[in-house]
Amino acid sequence: MCPPLPPLSLYVHIPWCVKKCPYCDFNSHTREHLPVEEYLEALLADLEQDASLAQGRTLGSIFFGGGTPSLFPARAFARVIDAADNIIGLEKNAEITIEANPGTTEGINFSECLRAGINRVSLGLQSFNDQHLSLLGRIHTGHQAENALHLARDAGFNNINVDIMHSLPQQSVSQALDDLQRAIDLAPEHISWYQLTIEPNTEFYSRPPSLPAEDDQIEIIHKGQYLLNDQAYQQYEVSAYAKNNQVAQHNINYWQFGDYLGIGAGAHGKITRANQTIVRRQKTRLPEHYLDSKRPFTCAKQAVEKTQLPMEFLMNGLRLKHGVDSALFSQRTGLQLEIIQPAWLRCQHKGLMQSDPNRLAASEWGYQFLNSLLAEFIN
Repeated sequence: MCPPLPPLSLYVHIPWCVKKCPYCDFNSHTREHLPVEEYLEALLADLEQDASLAQGRTLGSIFFGGGTPSLFPARAFARVIDAADNIIGLEKNAEITIEANPGTTEGINFSECLRAGINRVSLGLQSFNDQHLSLLGRIHTGHQAENALHLARDAGFNNINVDIMHSLPQQSVSQALDDLQRAIDLAPEHISWYQLTIEPNTEFYSRPPSLPAEDDQIEIIHKGQYLLNDQAYQQYEVSAYAKNNQVAQHNINYWQFGDYLGIGAGAHGKITRANQTIVRRQKTRLPEHYLDSKRPFTCAKQAVEKTQLPMEFLMNGLRLKHGVDSALFSQRTGLQLEIIQPAWLRCQHKGLMQSDPNRLAASEWGYQFLNSLLAEFIN
């Protein structure tokens, strides 16, 4: 008897930004006049085509990501949410998130977003320091960053995330911690606090900026984690901290190796079939190709090899501070837990993983060296 299919989420990609940031490797593009109605119709057709992949499941979450979704009007999100509910179905307390960037939030009506069914806002603040924001290529100021949260809060949102980056070009330890403290002072329910990484195919990769020394980066991380914990933000994932257990349900589904549909230009999806085969799907990347009715929305789909599944599962599950229930390994991969038993025991012996037989979880020590821990499971 096959285990039940994993929970299902929906990711909706809005591929346009006002300006491409030099560190960004996401599928984002600039365009002066956005084809809102044309893109919306394509999204709805894309959703309709993917509906059968739900296989009877309803959606536990929807995430509007980008790009900059806050460039679109609230009515566009309302149309997608209503269609998702009518075509697939939404769980009663489904988490529905919109990403919004300061510098564009003045143009979006958060009250209308709330009425459209969105119940969570994720704000890409990144920093409050105007000099660092300029070096990052952001279009907003520190004042606009603070104002964005106030706009969302005044509209009635009670589940707000802020993204803050550290180890920025020309950033000192004290400046990084000041950014974090200012974010904490705004009292969001959730903080995503992560280190700037230089990714291929970005401007920063072609012309690397001067970043803080490694010792300074380590100091930022240790002091920042203490600061967050001291202010009741509990770490539950490598870069995620929540108050009162208001974790990001959409991301939890990713990390627990759940399924998700992806619609929109360049969106990715992961679907488990009834026979336990897992298929990854990708939508055509360029917006102009996605909008071309003569082209299919899906440009690639590939079954994940059985040999790759253990590592894929662990790369996600071990990012969670408390790991995952060990029974979830078989439920989500269709493989026997015994496959990873030798490496699991070896990691326990080395002090990299907890000894609880019912949980796959890094130890406090192993959590600081996740890459080394994961290397133990290769092959």
